Amino acid sequence: MLPVITSWEQGAWIALDILLVALLIYQVLIMIRGTRAVPMLVGLTVLALIFYFARIGELTTLNWVVSRVLPYVVFALIVVFQSEIRHVLADLGRRLTFLRTGSSGEGDSYDDIVLAANLFSQHQTGALIVIEREIGLRTHIESGVPLDARLSYDLLATIFRPSAPLHDGAVIVQKDRIAAAACFLPLSMNPLLSTQLGTRHRAGIGITEETDAIAVICSEETGAISFAVGGRMERDLTVEQLRERLGSELRRHITPVSLPTPIPQSVDDDNGVSLESPLAEPQRKSSPGSAGEPRI
Repeated sequence: MLPVITSWEQGAWIALDILLVALLIYQVLIMIRGTRAVPMLVGLTVLALIFYFARIGELTTLNWVVSRVLPYVVFALIVVFQSEIRHVLADLGRRLTFLRTGSSGEGDSYDDIVLAANLFSQHQTGALIVIEREIGLRTHIESGVPLDARLSYDLLATIFRPSAPLHDGAVIVQKDRIAAAACFLPLSMNPLLSTQLGTRHRAGIGITEETDAIAVICSEETGAISFAVGGRMERDLTVEQLRERLGSELRRHITPVSLPTPIPQSVDDDNGVSLESPLAEPQRKSSPGSAGEPRI
């Protein structure tokens, strides 16, 4: 029996109740959109309808099974949706922290990441940069080589040089410092991901599924820049789009800077100095008389 509204105050509370429930359902649907939880949620909805008709009908056997299984459904849902529940709780905590601290956070500038991504894109250099937020990444930092160095464009270019010993794996950034390089990250097991995605992209998505971190991925094959957050990835971003996405996710304004012009490998006419990219491999100088010696 529906409740009878006897006053405007009671009507306001009922309207607020309905609004909060609708907002909660909307936020949950937004968070699981595009994830592996969607097909599982559809399957659970079908099972719930079957259980409902079993309860109101005269299906005695099915009703008995439902009454025995239903108490364990809650635990099964926690196991099946553990990653989604962890992501929702982390997102809620991050929002509450932002409301408490406001926009008075540190004025870190991540333009070095934008500039480095532009360099990697031009030279088709594979790179994976993870930015830590509220959830700590200590476990993943300990899997790599600790650096604790100030974040800079030059350091990122040096780390991801193809001949560098630390270019494999991910770089984890904490505020304005590079915590570690060559870190191992969990791979996403989402069956909905494209089969064209390699290990680097799956690792970038995987870390954002388990934490609230941000991942910037540069493809070694195409040079395309991708941006992953919350288990979702945006591909083929321009440098300006990457700057906007970083600014929006980090909730701070990143002042645009002029991007460097690609410099081809050539010789300066004035002083004869070779101009090369920071990612170019150093050339070995051969000693006199070694031209005819056989290579070992």
